[in-house]
Amino acid sequence: MTSLALALTACGGGSGSSTGAGGTDPDGTVSVYGTEPQNALVPSNINDLGGTKAIQPMFATLVGFKGADAQPFNLMADSITTTDSKVYDIKIKQGWKFHDGTEVKAHNFIDAWNYGAYGPNGQLNTDFYSNIQGYADVHPEDKNAKPTTDKMSGLVAKGDYEFQVTLTAPFSVFDIKVGYQAFAPLPDSFFKDPKGFEQHPIGNGPLKFVSRTPNQDIKLTRFDDYKGDDKVKFKNLDIKIYSSQETAYQDLLSGRLDFMEALPPSAVAGGKYKNDLGDRLVTGHLLGISTINIPYYVPGYNNLELRKAISMAIDRAQITKTVMNDTYVPADGYISQGIPGARPGVCQFCKYDPAAAKAAFQKSGFQGKLTIASNADGGRKEPLVAACNSIKNTLGVECDFVPATDFGQWRSIVTGHKLTGMGRSDWSADYPSIEDFLNPIFKTGGSSNDSTYSNPKVDAALAQADATANKDAAVKLYQQAEDLIAQDLPTIPVWDEKGVAAKSKNLKSAALDFRRMPDYPSIEVLKK
Repeated sequence: MTSLALALTACGGGSGSSTGAGGTDPDGTVSVYGTEPQNALVPSNINDLGGTKAIQPMFATLVGFKGADAQPFNLMADSITTTDSKVYDIKIKQGWKFHDGTEVKAHNFIDAWNYGAYGPNGQLNTDFYSNIQGYADVHPEDKNAKPTTDKMSGLVAKGDYEFQVTLTAPFSVFDIKVGYQAFAPLPDSFFKDPKGFEQHPIGNGPLKFVSRTPNQDIKLTRFDDYKGDDKVKFKNLDIKIYSSQETAYQDLLSGRLDFMEALPPSAVAGGKYKNDLGDRLVTGHLLGISTINIPYYVPGYNNLELRKAISMAIDRAQITKTVMNDTYVPADGYISQGIPGARPGVCQFCKYDPAAAKAAFQKSGFQGKLTIASNADGGRKEPLVAACNSIKNTLGVECDFVPATDFGQWRSIVTGHKLTGMGRSDWSADYPSIEDFLNPIFKTGGSSNDSTYSNPKVDAALAQADATANKDAAVKLYQQAEDLIAQDLPTIPVWDEKGVAAKSKNLKSAALDFRRMPDYPSIEVLKK
């Protein structure tokens, strides 16, 4: 859902104007809006935005992404080479350190990936390693089967600073996929004491861990031995955990909070934020999509006609215009606009069509009421309430919004497959590829396949696309898979976020990166 590598300052993923005549403070503190992470801060077990906000600057992966279109560049990698898109030779830069002072070596990547892939470790991001040779040995498809080993045969060290990765088949996206946080290295100390590491994570990124107080804050500080091009220009980062986005916005206006990557409904309504913020408005180009997930495991929801009816009953154009004040645009496909291979109009049932929606609903035979669940913070409630009202008014069926206590609880409900109705599902690009919007979400057993969707034809199309070495040819095959998914509507595309953020009067500059996160290297603190 998010990537660890950071955008380079000069090419930050969004625009933030400079304010103030004073100089900048390299020893200043920056506070950013946060939500409670679902899990401990281990890269292979975090895929929510709340946790990624801390993971991203704490860990440096092999590849980073820069600019509004997320162009990949070598971060910790010295080189990544392949002749067949199946065997990749990876050389890493020498002299990079973990926050405990130990050097980052090839085995730190290999050991981390093996740990993340090993079935009994139960890591959320395990599926990201699934195309590495030997994954099936460490993570059997049958959950009751025991792994035959804890090491993937496709990972071989070639020295302290070089290793080779052999995949089960050619995969043209692998050289940018390794920019995702699941592919971060872990220090030797992690494997000696994983529980101790959870209490005090040790990374290799521009910021190092200081403390975490649940439901209050996560504190990081600058790692002065960091070798990357994406260094930060401030000393301390305070990720403040809020249960209310409205409260956070008031704190931002008064200077008690420095950055928010999205604005609350009260600020968006009528474009009020433009007057509130002036030159403190930060805009960006986001590579993400919002959908409504319809889990197959909920009784009555495994019903294509019902899915069509719900989708065609949502007036996306009106909701994005009135409730979201044009900070979002209607979605009509499964790939974020801006990703190579994204096409308009893929979802034929995503147009508002009351007559067709009613006919499909009658055909579905559905009885009872509909619900849409989500965390209510972060501006999530209002558009979903509007979607529910649109469904209710069009279909004549009861539709209620069901709030979760907070984001952490919400993600636990989703990943634990405990939804009792529909649920919000947002996806931000981990890396700029059409593949990232399909495999994790729609492949059978995918790491973020929260609807438990399974279609053998889709799996076969994705496998064929994965194994196609030519990038352009692979994109066409991924598009064929998207067309199949659009016929099944396992999730309902609703809107794409444009990218509207805010910085406080304490910051000279700030930018929004493509994952709807603060672009940390772009942030400069004004001297007080």
